[in-house]
This record gives sequence, structure tokens and C-alpha cells, in this order.
Amino acid sequence: MFHALILAGGGGTRLWPVSRKKTPKQVQPFTDNETLLQKTYHRIKKGFAPENIFIATGKQHFDLVSKQLPYISAGQFSLEPLRRDTAAAIGLAALRIYKKDPDAVIVTINSDAYVKNENEYLRILKLADQTVKKHRDHIVLVGINPTYPETGYGYIKMGKMFQEINGDKIFYVEKFVEKPDSETAKKYLSAWEYLWNPALFVFSAGYFLSLYKKYLPKMHEQFAVIEKFLGTPAEEKTIEQEFEKIKPISIDYGIIEKAENMLVIPADFGWADIGHWRTVKDVLSESEIDNLVKGSHIGVETKGSLIYNFTDKLIATAGVENLIVVATEDSILICSKDHAQGVKKIVEKLEGEGMEKYL
Repeated sequence: MFHALILAGGGGTRLWPVSRKKTPKQVQPFTDNETLLQKTYHRIKKGFAPENIFIATGKQHFDLVSKQLPYISAGQFSLEPLRRDTAAAIGLAALRIYKKDPDAVIVTINSDAYVKNENEYLRILKLADQTVKKHRDHIVLVGINPTYPETGYGYIKMGKMFQEINGDKIFYVEKFVEKPDSETAKKYLSAWEYLWNPALFVFSAGYFLSLYKKYLPKMHEQFAVIEKFLGTPAEEKTIEQEFEKIKPISIDYGIIEKAENMLVIPADFGWADIGHWRTVKDVLSESEIDNLVKGSHIGVETKGSLIYNFTDKLIATAGVENLIVVATEDSILICSKDHAQGVKKIVEKLEGEGMEKYL
């Protein structure tokens, strides 16, 4: 069976001051009244059986997430007792799914993405599933054809073609590229073989877990201990004990960038990572000069700005362009759209100066 694994454990520091440690971005509404997590679930539900949708999140966020998704049973959650990055989160969830269905194929889905064309999105995921079921020792990635020179995403470079299925071309992955500088991103945009990497990984659960033994042997040992106690009264305690020993590493560095037999399907379905405030503005605005406003605001000669007001106070602006203004009860963020990535540095500074109440 094809299973969807929604990853809902990120911090979302670039969407501060709305995204906080106790209420991270995936459980917050940014694009409308639904949270990013709810939107992801409802999108996935259109192409997957409800019982085949799983949620990976931190134990501390379980109550919050389960309230937002009351239709998900407790057995469909994979809870991490400690944050140990995505290799541990995906590995634990894959282990749970594999125990239920040894033939499972899994797609990993971040809970903070925007997708414009849901039908095309689900069609491409189905194609990836079909490809993995025919080639179980391969991992299939979905890559997004870039529409502008984004410097905040990682890229996939396509190699030679693997096969063509009803007009859809599937390529070998030649290499992964870190977030580029502006000039390099412009070169990638004009070169057909570079794709954005949205971390949509499709794989056979059994094959993927075998890669931990090859590339992350210590973590594989910890998972072997956990596997013995899944479904027993000692499960929770064992997971806590073993997670204490895990060295945090992302799935990209730990496995994806090392594995062989990597394939990629180039796709166009209007994808964006809701990673910072500029993305929210770009996704929801009809044009660059439009303002995007939520809450109480009055503006004079205000253009191209995002103004999100979560307070009872009025925000007034005059003679400003391309600003981000976000007001919550205890904090106000003001920055230019071009510095939206820098909000993460504000959070780091708050942490460094011990200003925990704002985190």
C-alpha cells in the first residue's frame, strides 16, 4: 500500500513572531483560516486512504496536533520524545509503518508547503509510487521546475533519463546542490537540468530502513532495539532511552545525498515552501504591488507589503513599500521583504540573550 508520512515537527523560526516553540508554524494559519497542517492533510486525503496517512511530530506537540486532526487515530502518530532531526523522525515512522505493512511504499511530505494544482500533485505522487513498486531498490524524488532564482531552496541536478511513462520523463539524480547564491541561482533557472528540492521522497519502507544500516549504523542499532519493543508496554520507555543516544542529523545528509539508485520526476504543480513571510506574501498576492493584509490596518501610499495584525490595535502605514509588519500581543516584527530570511537571526539573538518569553 501507498502511505503518506506528514512531517509536522519543524520549528519555523523564520515565521516568528507567529511561529513559536509551543505553537510552531505548521499548527498556525497563514494563508487562510486553516492551519498549514490541516491544509496538508486535506490535500493528501484526496489521494490516500485515511488509514494510510501518518503524522510524525514531537511528543510535546501531540495534544495540539491531535486537536487539529481529530480524525487521525493514535496508531497513526509517530511521536519523537526529543528533537533529533529528520533522519530519526522519518526512520522511527518508517519502522512503525513497516511493522504494519512490510510491503509499504512511503512518501514523506512536509506540513508547511503550498500547492496550487492539487490534482497534478497527486498524479505525480501516484507515478512515483508506481515507479518504486517496479524498482524497489530505488528512491524516487519529486523535483520542481524553478520559476525564479530562489536562493533559499536546495536543488537537484538531473542526469540521464531513466525511463518515460506516458509522456512523463523520469531521470537519474546526478547530484544535490546546496542553497546557491543569487548569481548561481540565475544560472540554475536558465539550465533545464536543475530542480528545486521539496523533500518529497518516495521509497519502499524495507529498502529505506536497510540504508540506515549502511549509512547510519549507530542509528540503525538504536532502531533495532526500538523495533523489538514496538507494540509492547515498554515501547514508550524504550523509544525515550534510545532517542537519548541518537546523534541528530538530517535525512538529506544522513541518507539521501549518499544513497545510490536515486531517481527524480520533474513536476509543475505550483509548489512553494511557506518558510518565511515573503513566501506568504508571494503565494497569496495577485501582484508584487498588492498589499496582503490580515487584521486591522489603514494605509496611505503603501505598496507591496504584508501586514498581519493579530491584535486589537490598529496598524497604520504611510509612504512605505515592500515591508513586512507582523504584530502579536507581545511582539512586533518589521522588516523589508528582501530580508525575510533574516528573521531566523532575530530568533537566534533572542535565544542568545535569554529572552525565552518571546520564543
